[in-house]
Amino acid sequence: MKQRAQGVRSPCPYFNPALRNLRKHTLNREKFIPGYSFLKINLFTSYFFVLLKHIPCAIMRHLLSLILICIFLLSSCEDRKTHPVQFYYWKSKTRIGETEKQFFEQLGATRLYLRLFDVDIQKGIPQPQAAIRSFDAKALPAEYIPVVFITNRTFTHISVTDTDKLAKDVFALVRKIMSDNQLGDPEEIQIDCDWTATTKDRFFRFLDTFRTVSGKKTTCTLRLHQVKYRDETGVPPADKVYLMAYATSSPVENDGKNSILDLTLLKDYLGDIGNYPLDFDVALPLYSWAVVTNHLGRTKLINGVTKEELPDKIYRKTDEHSFELQEDTFLRGIYLNRGFRIRVEHISPELLQEAKDFLSKKINKRYNYIYYHLDSLFLPRFSPEDLQ
Repeated sequence: MKQRAQGVRSPCPYFNPALRNLRKHTLNREKFIPGYSFLKINLFTSYFFVLLKHIPCAIMRHLLSLILICIFLLSSCEDRKTHPVQFYYWKSKTRIGETEKQFFEQLGATRLYLRLFDVDIQKGIPQPQAAIRSFDAKALPAEYIPVVFITNRTFTHISVTDTDKLAKDVFALVRKIMSDNQLGDPEEIQIDCDWTATTKDRFFRFLDTFRTVSGKKTTCTLRLHQVKYRDETGVPPADKVYLMAYATSSPVENDGKNSILDLTLLKDYLGDIGNYPLDFDVALPLYSWAVVTNHLGRTKLINGVTKEELPDKIYRKTDEHSFELQEDTFLRGIYLNRGFRIRVEHISPELLQEAKDFLSKKINKRYNYIYYHLDSLFLPRFSPEDLQ
């Protein structure tokens, strides 16, 4: 075998005598010198830079390109953060079917925020309404978090001191329903209320009293206007809040916007969400509905309607999302007359992703997604990947 010409550098550093001697020198020292690890790092660094000197330029260019690609991919992964997924369940007649189970389990959800009942004013006093009749605790492998919806007008009709009795009554009913349905002893109870500047004092006192009476972690929902105008509406004395990143406008306004979720309005309301002083998770919508307007201009919402179920023969399309009835018909069991106008509003996977991308840029901390809500009426329009 011919010997390599003297002075010609080998393209492979392991054939370089200087590097071979350096490696041998390092191994010998490692065997016999105590506390050699720091020296070993320095020698390794030297070895690394000598190694770089012996890599041909063409290979070096490829290595640098590969490093840059890896950095880009890692930064992209960091930008698209992952968030644990949970669900609301908002029905009086409860039924968890296979679709609900599959989505809950495939998305790794562990909590179901279960609406137990509403509270509203009847004959001048707060009364529970639409309480769930029963719920199978074994339907899902979940921790059940009770949720109570209290109308804002409830707090306009009671005094500040009356809120203490309301807190005791609400907790007593929560405890009874949870016990009757063997739903466990929850660590947290969530109160859903669209409080305003005029009711904040009574609602905030309710939260304080409720925490004292229940001994539980007391949380509440946070609507968009309560973020933007927090100087007027105040910051609730809650252990945590749940940002409702939807219901951007009223469906009866008919202003051409998607009242469930309009990105322009969402961005306007949440421009300062990154500075909100309480810990929060984010609730996002999955639902759709039809806004029906009769001849008198009165409106009604029909839940779960999509454009695909409105045949052209009966529903004449007037714009991208609006229709006019050509004959009397039933829609999801509700009788409608010819001439009624219908506007369909829904959440597409693309719109949902745009909202999540915006929130990810605005909120620089970890948070969960809580989807509203776990229902086979809405879930099939999405894939599990859409909701991650």
